[in-house]
Amino acid sequence: MSARDGAGASLPTPAPPAAVNDAAAALEHVIGWLRATFERVRLVGMGHRVVHGGPRYAAPVIVTREVLAELERLVPFAPLHQPHNLAPIAGAIERLPEVPQVACFDTGFHRTLPEVARVIPLARNVLEGGVRRYGFHGLSYEYIASALPQVAPEVAGGRVIVAHLGSGASLCALRALESIECTFSFTALDGLCMGTRPGAVDPGVILYLFQGLKLSVSEVESILYRKSGLLGISDVSNDMRDLLASDAPGAHLAVDYFVYRVAQEIGALAASLGGLDALVFTAGIGENSPVIRRRVCEACAWLGIDFDPQANAANATRLSRLESAVSVWMVPTDEELMIARHTGRLLAGQPRG
Repeated sequence: MSARDGAGASLPTPAPPAAVNDAAAALEHVIGWLRATFERVRLVGMGHRVVHGGPRYAAPVIVTREVLAELERLVPFAPLHQPHNLAPIAGAIERLPEVPQVACFDTGFHRTLPEVARVIPLARNVLEGGVRRYGFHGLSYEYIASALPQVAPEVAGGRVIVAHLGSGASLCALRALESIECTFSFTALDGLCMGTRPGAVDPGVILYLFQGLKLSVSEVESILYRKSGLLGISDVSNDMRDLLASDAPGAHLAVDYFVYRVAQEIGALAASLGGLDALVFTAGIGENSPVIRRRVCEACAWLGIDFDPQANAANATRLSRLESAVSVWMVPTDEELMIARHTGRLLAGQPRG
């Protein structure tokens, strides 16, 4: 557990006891810590990340039991994330019924995708019920969009690709700080190769798993969400740090494939934007791996990137030379701050008891 005050300074927090092993116990631990740390503490609201808002929910919303039931129906859209997002909300509604619970959606920032970018080309009757491209990591991209006017004002209003590279990885194309394309699609399985998820896969492979190998739905789901990606290719680890430190051939191949797919999708998003003004790295790998940043930029040099190895090694904010036609940046993301902002704004006009 970590906590910060209103000025952003870290607050001392105790290690959770061994009994904290689910969302309900974690909630009790946090509430107990708040009340023990601050005199007369009164919670005015709690904000939560919810991966999938489906076709209905884009803007943050106060979660009622009816809203919670609707969000639970979206679990098949995001089985790896949605149940874990909703469990603490349900627990908080039971434990703190007087405190508003606010859901902030990772799909929300991508509501600006043009219609042509939302379409999945299947039979029309199949698309009923919300089958379309949504995009994810929206809270991260929204934070980067809010920070760019201060960090890189010369490119903020232009054509920018943000690379959110971590265990979950995706790219987002921004035009004038709005999302116009994203590598994620209907679920968080599409697009880039990730820690344990494959990214884009020929649908015929999925049919083969069912028809040829006779695997069950749960077995295929486990393969796609937990056993593929960097882990599947390398048979070593899903952690990029482990792969970069390994001499195993599979680890080298996994890293090569990750860089290949990132560079490939950057090219595709540049085409969607009609050119490129800036590339921004963020998230765990994007913020902390000079090796991956360098290799991606070398693969994308054809776009006009004049990379600065010294700035990259120093984890500087600007990673390209001043004369670079396409500038490159590293901007740490802050999804928690976006959740706090949304929660505060939504509750600003609400009665507080």
